[in-house]
Amino acid sequence: MAGGGRAVEVAPERLAGWFDRFADRNDGVRATRLGAEEMVVTGGNGTTATAAVPFPPLDAAGTHEGPVIGPFVEHANRSRRIGLLLVRLGGHSVGTAEDGKVLVSRTDRHLVHGRSAAGGWSQQRFARRREGQARQALRAAAEDALEVLGPRLAELDAVVLGGDARALDELREDRRLAPLFALARGRILDIAEPRRAVLDEAAERARAVEIVVRDA
Repeated sequence: MAGGGRAVEVAPERLAGWFDRFADRNDGVRATRLGAEEMVVTGGNGTTATAAVPFPPLDAAGTHEGPVIGPFVEHANRSRRIGLLLVRLGGHSVGTAEDGKVLVSRTDRHLVHGRSAAGGWSQQRFARRREGQARQALRAAAEDALEVLGPRLAELDAVVLGGDARALDELREDRRLAPLFALARGRILDIAEPRRAVLDEAAERARAVEIVVRDA
């Protein structure tokens, strides 16, 4: 991680056991700080575990002596219905999921050529064709997002994004998608080329808690 430390993703049902093992490895737990966006657990040896609150805010705040992770674990384990929007240039997958299981989905791929090493007019023609293919692919992603997620936005607790940040930023410029992006969380999942199997994996990862461990 930038600035030091290492990150892990932990499923909600494994959080209690993970922090028990953290305490065993780090001379117990000295303090726990609960906040709306993160929980910081400090081991007896000074090592810290900073856990991002999934689907914030956490309705608990304060600093406590010892391990006080109950409110965080309860929050992380709540049942939620989320939207998923995974986009990479040339492919996208959208759907809804609950408790890590995909309920409705749509996946599509569009050909977008790679960059050409040729020069001159040939390279310019190739670049124009590639730009046209990219626009068509993003247009298809927007339409599928509208058709799959649009009618279901009222049912969703949040929307989780994944894929290429630049492609997602271009989709943000589509005003029709503004209500969808208003539900989006800041974290963007790093994913492979969107396929149904990747969407299934993203549904599980969207529930996971990211924890950054920094040694004393």
